[in-house]
Amino acid sequence: MTTQNANRPDVYTRITDAIVTQLEAGVRPWQRPWSAENTSGRIIRPLRACGTPYRGVNVLSLWLAATEKGYSSPYWFTFNQAKDLGGFVKKGEHGSLVVYANSVKKTEQDENGDEVEHDIYFMRGYTVFNAEQVEGLPTSFAPTPPQVIRPEERIGCADAFFRATGADVKHGGNRAYYALLSDYVQMPPFVSFRDPESYYATLAHELAHWTRHPKRLARDFDQKTWGDEGYAREELVAEIAAAFLCADLGLTLEPREDHAAYLASWLTVLKNDKRAIFQAAAHAQRAADYLHELQPKPAA
Repeated sequence: MTTQNANRPDVYTRITDAIVTQLEAGVRPWQRPWSAENTSGRIIRPLRACGTPYRGVNVLSLWLAATEKGYSSPYWFTFNQAKDLGGFVKKGEHGSLVVYANSVKKTEQDENGDEVEHDIYFMRGYTVFNAEQVEGLPTSFAPTPPQVIRPEERIGCADAFFRATGADVKHGGNRAYYALLSDYVQMPPFVSFRDPESYYATLAHELAHWTRHPKRLARDFDQKTWGDEGYAREELVAEIAAAFLCADLGLTLEPREDHAAYLASWLTVLKNDKRAIFQAAAHAQRAADYLHELQPKPAA
C-alpha cells in the first residue's frame, strides 16, 4: 500500500491547489466529470473497492483526477486492495490523493491533577488507483454496457426525493433563491427551464441553502452583505451539495450562468484559506445527508 504520511497543511494544500487550478481555468471540478462517459452511462460518486461511495472532499478530488486523466470507471483501489483482488497496478501509473480523517483519545492531567480525556483530530493522505490503472481485476469491475433509463423515470425519482424533504417551495417569477427569514425556496415555473434536469439541479442548490436554517443545520459563515466572503462560502457549499445530490439522483448538473460571477470570490476564499474547500465539502456533505435523512424509510 502506498501511504503518504503527509502532514495536515500538505494535504490541504495539494487538494486545494488542484481545485484552484481548475477554477482559474473556468471549470468547476464538481461538474466537468459528468460531461464525460461515466460508467454504465450513470452519474455516480467515486467508489471504494468494496463499493462504498467516497464522501466529502474525496469526491471532489477523485472527480477531478478522473477528469484530468480520462477515467470512466468509478472504482478506486489502494495498491494492496488491487493486489488482494488478484490485480496489479500497471507499470508507470501514478495514483491519486485521498484523505483519511479520524481522531484519537488522549488522557492528560489538568491543573488540578485530574485526568481529562479529549480528542486529537488528524488527517492523513494516501494514494489510490483507478480501476483503469489496474490489470487483472475481477470482471465485476469491468465497464458494462450503458443502461437505458427512461428520463421520466429518473426525474420521477428526483421529484419524489425533493417532495419528501417537506420544504416550502413556491413557484413563480424568474429568480431562484432561498429566503432565510421566511424559510421558503422560490423557483421559476418548471416550464421556464431549458430542460427538466436544469430545474432539479437548481432546486437541489436552493434546498442545500434551505438546510442552513437555525432549526436544521444552523450553518452560518457570518455573512454581512451580498457578495462578501461569508456569502461566497455559503454559495460554494450549496454548489457542491447540489453536485453531490445530483450525482446521487442520477441527474446531470449543468453550470448555472448566474454562478459564473462567483468564480472570482471562490478563488479568493480558496487561495486565502487552504482548508476552505475541505470545510465547504464537509458542510455540503452534511447538507446532502440531511436531505437524504428526510426521505421515507424502507418498509421493514
